[in-house]
Amino acid sequence: MKGSPPAMNSERGCEEGAAELLSREMRTHLEGKILPFWESLRDDKNGGYCGYVGSSLERNWNAHKGCILNSRILWTFSTAARVLEAPSLLEYAHHALDFMEWFRDRQYGGYIWSVSFDGKPLDTAKHTYCQAFAVYALSAYAGAAGDRRALETALDLFDLIEVKCQDPEGYGESYERDFSPQSNEKLSENGILATRTMNTLLHIVEAYAELYRVSSEERVRQRGAAALELLEKKVFDPVKCRLGVFFDRDYRSLLDMQSYGHDIEASWLLWDAAETLLPPEGRNGMRSLSLALSSSVLERAMTPTGLRNENVLGVSNEERVWWVQAEAFLGFENGYLLSGEVKFDTAAHRVWAFIQESIVDHRPGGEWHWSVSESGTPLGKPAVEEWKCPYHNSRMCLRAIGQ
Repeated sequence: MKGSPPAMNSERGCEEGAAELLSREMRTHLEGKILPFWESLRDDKNGGYCGYVGSSLERNWNAHKGCILNSRILWTFSTAARVLEAPSLLEYAHHALDFMEWFRDRQYGGYIWSVSFDGKPLDTAKHTYCQAFAVYALSAYAGAAGDRRALETALDLFDLIEVKCQDPEGYGESYERDFSPQSNEKLSENGILATRTMNTLLHIVEAYAELYRVSSEERVRQRGAAALELLEKKVFDPVKCRLGVFFDRDYRSLLDMQSYGHDIEASWLLWDAAETLLPPEGRNGMRSLSLALSSSVLERAMTPTGLRNENVLGVSNEERVWWVQAEAFLGFENGYLLSGEVKFDTAAHRVWAFIQESIVDHRPGGEWHWSVSESGTPLGKPAVEEWKCPYHNSRMCLRAIGQ
């Protein structure tokens, strides 16, 4: 793919045999644990994929289905089909692609938040975050399947985001079905209501980089580069060495908070986007930002039992969350590739060991626990719902294999 970063196991300081072993481990885990779990959730009666699996692995086939979850399933199977050179996985991707039509609003454009198990509209909000994930997924499918129609749909959605969700200072968050603004409860928390969020902007960058790789459209590159600059100038706090999380319209931070998971995810994702969207001479700022974030998270959040979740108002959340651990592996490995500092490589492998020991659900038919305690005890959260998805852990494996 255009602009794809080198495989995680290339240019490493470790012995070639160790890198190959890690790649095989990740492939075995992806093909033997993660993908079969999500394949088993395919809903051949009503379309899409089962929207809820409880902590006891009971499946509720009548649960609502979220656009973000469906988009992430579409991205996962599309990218796995391409990286693993497994065309059979495109069948699962196409099944998710077909169900995307139930979220698509033909009257006002864009994709709604959720539908019933059989495709009836439920939450018709249009969130910029949700639109970004649809772009991300459609782009991945277009690249894997060579599907021009999916690519055109992604480009049309990109244009809609730029018209309906963008303003002179950045991007709005949440909208009614007709794109009139609404309050942003969906991506706010801790008693504040954010007008802008780091999370939405981060995934705009992610989506635009993916779209540019398959489209080579200059307008996509320009807007992705502008979003990168916005993150660097308005969201990154160089004094505190972290990304702000929640903001008012003028990018004034609303909460003293460090999200370790988002920071370590951003540390590699922004560099990946910079390699895709920026010329080599324009990447130095993003390289420095990436290493600042990975160093900050390593110092503040890494423990012998995985990565802490977040710190709010000086209080650390010790929950070990599935997606945070997956992104920690990628972020620390990226830090090692950029700096050559062994501490990052060591941290990445410690995270992978913790994932295998405590985050992976070793029960028959299980995948990954949503979260565990500091001591590794599962906390009883759902195995699947609209936020618990296959994209973080499958992406960890796919990049280690060699995306």
